[in-house]
Amino acid sequence: MLTQFSLSEAYRNGLSEWNWNVLFTDLNSSSNTKKYKKTAKIHSKCGILTDSTAKKRNMEGFFMAEAKFKRPELTDRDLIDFYFKKYPSRSCDRTFANVYLWARFYEVEFAQYNNVLLFRDNSAGYGYAFPAGEDEDVKAAIEDIMKWEKEKGVPFCLYGVTKENFAKLEAWFPGKFDITYHRDEADYVYESEKLATLSGKKLHGKRNHVNKFKALHGDNWSYETIAEDSLEECFQMALKWRNLNGCEDDEEKNSEMCVTLNSLRLYKELNLIGGLLRVGDEIVAFTIGEAVNDDTFVVHIEKAYADIEGAYTMINQQFVEHEIAGKYKYTNREDDVGEEGLRKAKLSYKPVFMVEKGVVTLKEDSEKECAKDDI
Repeated sequence: MLTQFSLSEAYRNGLSEWNWNVLFTDLNSSSNTKKYKKTAKIHSKCGILTDSTAKKRNMEGFFMAEAKFKRPELTDRDLIDFYFKKYPSRSCDRTFANVYLWARFYEVEFAQYNNVLLFRDNSAGYGYAFPAGEDEDVKAAIEDIMKWEKEKGVPFCLYGVTKENFAKLEAWFPGKFDITYHRDEADYVYESEKLATLSGKKLHGKRNHVNKFKALHGDNWSYETIAEDSLEECFQMALKWRNLNGCEDDEEKNSEMCVTLNSLRLYKELNLIGGLLRVGDEIVAFTIGEAVNDDTFVVHIEKAYADIEGAYTMINQQFVEHEIAGKYKYTNREDDVGEEGLRKAKLSYKPVFMVEKGVVTLKEDSEKECAKDDI
């Protein structure tokens, strides 16, 4: 269990160096995180779940002389934001905060290469994200990636590929690729106005939760936009939430809490927007997110005390009402990581669509794997 630790201490100890061992598992550690569990499933289809693949893909000097890959740092925000804003997506993966905070777990590096932004995931040979750039430059970059992978004897693999991305691949390279979509990684997207008002029969139950919360607490509750003077309280609430929810015994939860605490630690630097819920003077819930494009806002983090009935529903509704509705048509609440309870909760809010994301491989590589299986 964590001892008392202040946000100012975390900021001093962790801003220049990410190694935050004084609190919990080193952020550079990535074993057994939720992404590793998902990649194992994906790679079993791709036939690339090997340490040697990762080593081959990361061979310096062997390929990509022009592309200098590095781990994202705060100083890279303007560059990455430029590409994400100029070539927008509704995927939660296309925000700087998500890239920066999770790169330590996913072993993600990026490079600016021939007018496109490339992301490479070195964990177990996972491959490349769909590049960000002008169509002609993206097509050329994908051709280069295919060439590099062939030279190294590594199967070609693109991850996080949306249906819109794959449509472009099909137009550029007809019949050349296969895609496998993974339900666990699909983002839930909602109409912001409906999340704010909870109108209609389908959300009647959610309105009841909100009304019950208001009835239970009367005038003794309040919503606030997270500001500099409330970050410390949110940080302490997050530490308490961590202790109450067994995060030390669950590496996935611990990884997520590591990201949560660092979101608060670097709240200003990452240009995040958040809201909190109080009962009396105590913070009982908070949430944090950022815009992914001009019409969609992504909610990255949401924490509430389970013993405060309706707190999760209330912070969700209040945050959208005060910070999102009227500014962004859609609210992306990210994926469910395959957790049954989380999936049920996200479906209960009635998403208007999902941002499906898949893994793309070359058909010729799939045929080779099938031929091996037939031997």
